[in-house]
Amino acid sequence: MLKDSSPGDGFEGRDPLSLLENLQPLLAKKEMEKLREEIRLAFATLKDPLEWLLDVLEASSDWKGKGHSLAYYIAHELQFWIKEHPNGQLSGLRLRKLQSRVLPLLAQCHVSLMDLLISIFQLHAADRCHLLGHISHLHHKDKFKEAAILSTKLKLQPYLEVEKMCVPLLLQDKMNLVESYVEEHPDLQQQLLRLLDSWCEPGFRTETVIRQYRGLANVRLEKVHRKMLSKLIFRFLDKYSLDPALCPNATNQQHLGTLKYLFYKRFVEKTMTQENWTEHVQSTIGNNRWLQEQLVQLLASYHHLNAAATWALHYSLPEDSLPCQVADELKALKSQERDDVLKQKVANCEEWRKDHYYQLPIPRENVLFLSKWEEVQKCKEHVLQPGQVIGIDMEWRPSFGTVGRKSRVSVVQMAVHGRVFLLDMLQLLKQDGKDEEALCSFFQTLFADPTITKLGYGVAGDLHSLVLSCPAFKDLDKHLCGVLDLLAVHKQLPKCPGMVKKGCRKVDALPLEDEEAQCGMPPEKGLSLLVQHVLGKPLDKTEQLSNWEKRPLREGQILYAALDAYCLLEIYTKLQKDLAGFGLNINSLVLHPKKVCTEVQAKKLPNKQRMPPTCSEKSAANVEETPSSSVSISVQDFRVVCDNMLQGLGWYLRCLGVDVRMLENDDEHRKAAKIAIQENRVILTSGLPYQTLRSQVGEGRCFSVDCSEKAKEQALRVLKHFNIQVTLADVFSRCQACNCNQYLKISKEKMMQLMKQRGFLTDAEEAAVVNSREQHLPISYFLLSAGELSENPNVNFEAESLELSSRRPVYSPNCQWLEESGLDTKSAVLPNGTSLKIEAIPIGVLSKEDLAYFYCCGQCGKVFWEGSHFGRVVSQFKEVLDLSEDNQNFYEQN
Repeated sequence: MLKDSSPGDGFEGRDPLSLLENLQPLLAKKEMEKLREEIRLAFATLKDPLEWLLDVLEASSDWKGKGHSLAYYIAHELQFWIKEHPNGQLSGLRLRKLQSRVLPLLAQCHVSLMDLLISIFQLHAADRCHLLGHISHLHHKDKFKEAAILSTKLKLQPYLEVEKMCVPLLLQDKMNLVESYVEEHPDLQQQLLRLLDSWCEPGFRTETVIRQYRGLANVRLEKVHRKMLSKLIFRFLDKYSLDPALCPNATNQQHLGTLKYLFYKRFVEKTMTQENWTEHVQSTIGNNRWLQEQLVQLLASYHHLNAAATWALHYSLPEDSLPCQVADELKALKSQERDDVLKQKVANCEEWRKDHYYQLPIPRENVLFLSKWEEVQKCKEHVLQPGQVIGIDMEWRPSFGTVGRKSRVSVVQMAVHGRVFLLDMLQLLKQDGKDEEALCSFFQTLFADPTITKLGYGVAGDLHSLVLSCPAFKDLDKHLCGVLDLLAVHKQLPKCPGMVKKGCRKVDALPLEDEEAQCGMPPEKGLSLLVQHVLGKPLDKTEQLSNWEKRPLREGQILYAALDAYCLLEIYTKLQKDLAGFGLNINSLVLHPKKVCTEVQAKKLPNKQRMPPTCSEKSAANVEETPSSSVSISVQDFRVVCDNMLQGLGWYLRCLGVDVRMLENDDEHRKAAKIAIQENRVILTSGLPYQTLRSQVGEGRCFSVDCSEKAKEQALRVLKHFNIQVTLADVFSRCQACNCNQYLKISKEKMMQLMKQRGFLTDAEEAAVVNSREQHLPISYFLLSAGELSENPNVNFEAESLELSSRRPVYSPNCQWLEESGLDTKSAVLPNGTSLKIEAIPIGVLSKEDLAYFYCCGQCGKVFWEGSHFGRVVSQFKEVLDLSEDNQNFYEQN
């Protein structure tokens, strides 16, 4: 409570800074109401509260952190006080002087305080040239982050160059600042998109950009690679609803990626028909001459010269743009003899497929394609019968990662005994609202009826896509009853590598006969594998990636869609007759009235290419993989090569001491196999390349990680699978930048000498470090008194040290140590000619009392020191770390 004598008594005439003596105890005691009242009383007695606020800011440094300081509360109350006393607002020369004083402080304060200062000192109305000059000064001092934040707050973006302001942020992977910078400016968004797309141009080298920012710290080269830039471009396209024509290079590269994927499906997996493949190729290429040429070159690289020449003729490509072999092949196109041979080969392949794959067991006339609501009524009569068993599946056009294309369900298949209904959702949802409402009611009644058994495979994925197709289905999955997901049943089947009981076929990776080799196929997986286990033959999945939005559907598509649903009935019937014979129990086919399996199968992921099964799915897909080792392996004996786009996994493994080679994002996947063979490494990959890479290396030398997991979870899975023993001494025993396991150990005093010799430590900073250690005060206290804080961006950074109980960590990694005598102390150059990167050491680290040594990579020169990051890694991977007393060899008692 305030005293009757008024707490403000005695304020008048006092030194403004001495007023803080009354306020600081109140803040320490968290007496906020009393603090606010005291601050307002101080305003009433001061001649110029704005100047007092600046004095407080310039005389202290506690406001530079994230917490609310005394300066923050003064500024907060001052903003309200100004609104209550509008006549007291400054203007003219006096205001401009105060604005000049506050500008240098903005770059050092937290955003919450910055907003208050901008409002109090009317910086939005300040002289624009003066503000732009300050932004330019920050940029010149390499304070790119601060320049971007301040220019955004002051709404100066239209008067600054996008490239100048955003490129340093892009190189440092500060995408959130870049997005904030262009958020409300469509013209800047377009400029940024054009800039990023120019970096995707064939032949462009990011090194030319980086060279302009030689002193830029924390450059993330992996974030400015073409593939990562393409992802960023398409995210911006989607977020800001921009025209894809703004980024032709990225769009071309994306379409080229789609072409390569189609080539993989057609010529490697051989799971796509010629007709289906041709449809997708034509849709992808359109009238783009560059893509047309790429198609011909790809066909030539796959040694399909006749097809390459046919497409070249189709697109009227000039002969001088064609590979020589393709140009020669053009002359043989009219050969009738060759045409006959090709037709005979296709006929043989078709006959083989009919014999090899499971066929629809009902007459073709019992497959009905329904595109009008009146026709759907017939379906309702058959389906909505108590006790009915229905196989349900859905199809949609694959997006191949194309931006802006939503995966909407095109066909819903409903199979009952002896009949299949194919519902044309594209047409049915185009009709008037009444029909859409009736269709929605039909689906809700069907899925909520517990007396009707609904069979599916990966039900959650289908329902998710159905909801995305039409908002009217949004609550469909909330009232599910009587649903049995055969994917869950599939996972309960015995996992045996060879024959399965009940006369089911052995799962072969490739057919052995000549015709089979000619028509080849990959190992079965998913529903096709389940059909093979239960019914004896797999499904023909060559129509799976069809264009399901094109009308009319081809005959092959109709038969494929019908069989995908009808086979569910056949599987269910056969399993019911002999549960024990298939290794199942009586509860395996029990319906869950209020539940449905929530696992989404990979083949049904919307907006993504269909990938090989992940680790969690391989048991169901019966993909051969070496089981976890029963004998533990030390980190030193485990060497891996990470496929491209798995750098996060590689970084975590390297943190734990694993010898990791990482492919660049533009490297071919086959490079991983080459490295693995030459250097005896295990390949870590994901998605489509797994099958190809596995066939090129020895048993157990290729592991597929789940690309839907985070890098940390992937690392844990790898370590557990191979039973890798990690000790505390292995953590950070390798350089995270270059994978080297050789370190040079330099004392703090020696490092200070090197920094001073190289001009990275001034006399004033050295004195501040010494005073900080002797007087146990933050280094910023001494640098502030020397007037250098605003010029040094690093002085406020304090590295944290790791402590474990009462022990002091003495870092002693399991690595090779280099002799200090090999270091050129004058130039700070290692024996291999690499300079130590001592410029990256923050001044504040030198004042840490418990920091005795720095550890310098013997290959790339990067400098490390003990800090909190070690503790975080230990905490994250404690379940695989050997934390026995014997292995805590680097925690020594003082």
